[in-house]
Amino acid sequence: MPKILIVDDEADLRKLLTDYFEINGYFVMTAKDSREALRKVEQRPDIVLLDINMPEQNGLELCEKIRDFVSCPILFLTARIEDADKIAGFRAGGDDYILKPFSIHELGARVEAHLRREQRIQTKASVRFNDDLVIDYSARELYYRNTRIPFAKKEFDIIELLSMHPGIVFEKERMYEKIWGLDDEGDSSVIAEHIRRIRSKLKECGCDNRIETVWGVGYKWLSS
Repeated sequence: MPKILIVDDEADLRKLLTDYFEINGYFVMTAKDSREALRKVEQRPDIVLLDINMPEQNGLELCEKIRDFVSCPILFLTARIEDADKIAGFRAGGDDYILKPFSIHELGARVEAHLRREQRIQTKASVRFNDDLVIDYSARELYYRNTRIPFAKKEFDIIELLSMHPGIVFEKERMYEKIWGLDDEGDSSVIAEHIRRIRSKLKECGCDNRIETVWGVGYKWLSS
């Protein structure tokens, strides 16, 4: 039984989501504020639904606080719709962005899609692209000159997708669909922001950029 944590200060919405997910076979935990959410996170949920606009500490700040200790998917629930807000959510460590008001059935489908991806067992062995760069797909870790470079979940998802198909160009829309799930229109600004962060982390460690931009199309991993 998957465990879901719902963090929202609206009691009616917590009740609605609790009823829906319990009917669909989930063990549901709820929290009305960040303090309660931090206690519930210790119970290791499989997925978190997190409202951005909460009293005391907003969802973005809470996400940043727990992301280093929580690897499960975090889905933001919010009425904000600006691209800058979306990017801020992904930068904070969120994995998806659900706009209010939302279809509860679409929300359920998104939750299921994220959990399915989490449950996939990686059978790939470590792949050494050259003497300095190693990607361990099972542990979801990347090392450069024996130093681990930390990547957020979606950043590693992008690295995994591109590096497992070196030289193949992936359109932004295809990347968005494969990594964020569902047949949704790709958000090029979101993909570009994640690529920027990956390149920045590689550069900080002295590693050459491995992701090439194919202008007007998408991105590809450079072949060794």
